[in-house]
Amino acid sequence: MPQTTPGNGAPESVPLLDLRRQYDGIREEVLAAIARVCDSQVFILGPEVEALEGEIAALTGAACAVGCASGTEALWLALVAAGVKPGDSVITTAFSFFASASAIVRAGATPIFVDVDAGTLNLDAVLVGRQLRDRPLRKQPGSVRVILPVHLYGQCADMEKFDRIVNEHAEEFGVAIVEDAAQAIGAEWSGRGAGSLGVTAAFSFYPTKNLSAYGDAGMVTTTCPRMAEHMRQLRNHGSPRRYFHDEFGWNGRMDAVQAAVLRVKMAHIADWNQNRRQHAATYDQLFASSGLTSGLTSDKSGGLVRLLARSPQAKHVFHQYVIRAERRDELRKFLAERKIGSEIYYPLPLHLQPAFSYLGLKAGDMPVSEQAAREVLALPMFPELTEAEMRWVVESIADFYT
Repeated sequence: MPQTTPGNGAPESVPLLDLRRQYDGIREEVLAAIARVCDSQVFILGPEVEALEGEIAALTGAACAVGCASGTEALWLALVAAGVKPGDSVITTAFSFFASASAIVRAGATPIFVDVDAGTLNLDAVLVGRQLRDRPLRKQPGSVRVILPVHLYGQCADMEKFDRIVNEHAEEFGVAIVEDAAQAIGAEWSGRGAGSLGVTAAFSFYPTKNLSAYGDAGMVTTTCPRMAEHMRQLRNHGSPRRYFHDEFGWNGRMDAVQAAVLRVKMAHIADWNQNRRQHAATYDQLFASSGLTSGLTSDKSGGLVRLLARSPQAKHVFHQYVIRAERRDELRKFLAERKIGSEIYYPLPLHLQPAFSYLGLKAGDMPVSEQAAREVLALPMFPELTEAEMRWVVESIADFYT
């Protein structure tokens, strides 16, 4: 691969994410949508949120969608609506953002961390099955109420295996599947949309997500209209009607301005996700031709850079394009010197977070997650990224290892 420097045509910098480019293309649409909300003077929930809920339900294939204040709020609503109560346990991945587990604690339950698949870094269904068999039955204190897989980086977890676990032991365990789909809007598993694969699912519209608000916002989808009604009550202080409260909920309502912005972006999300898939294919080809990898592999013999595995049943939306790299921290510093953005998702697995020390877990308990935390590196990925920028990223990584 030719050695390129900023002096002979390489980009001056490559950001990890550049929302300005997206905004430049939809600026007039966004401003008109915001003006529409201002003219209506309906700023919390209302017609914009209801319209977005219908559009998200149609996109995901879910029966209903419920807008809320954030992805974290969506996780809490999804868990409580699925029946999680104080004293229950919820099985989830050790390798995810903190909210995946903190929402479990907020619901009064105990997270049970399970290690991930070495190829995809999604929750390992085989280990979940073993863990479930070792836990008490649902009717006993501390029993497992929910399995919470995370669709990490935009690729759905192996939902067929999780469905099989639940169905094979339905009478014995009686657990439900709740999806953490915060990174996976538009993703699919075997032709079914993320958000329709469990009893409930949580999405985040944080500004860095594929479908992003101009602030915090989230959405819960469900296959059950009764659960949707419960979540609408919970997001509004547990109130079925104004000033009457049947239970303790929370102030988790969505702003109408955020809904209006998201509705503008909904018209573009399919194209934006397709661009991300094309960028991932370009990265794959550039890495293969550089000699840094030997293709899609999680085998350490695959080279200095290893790409994450992709399931043939999954329609990936590449919220992040993540590699596993030797001398990762040194590589990241080298890229930063060339003004190339990168990020580590995630540097410390959940079972080793100080907040979860009360669970008594220690280093070595989740070896795959712990190794991933030492190796993963997210590279620039957004719809407007150019081939020249991706080429410079890969050339720079090749320069580092050379």
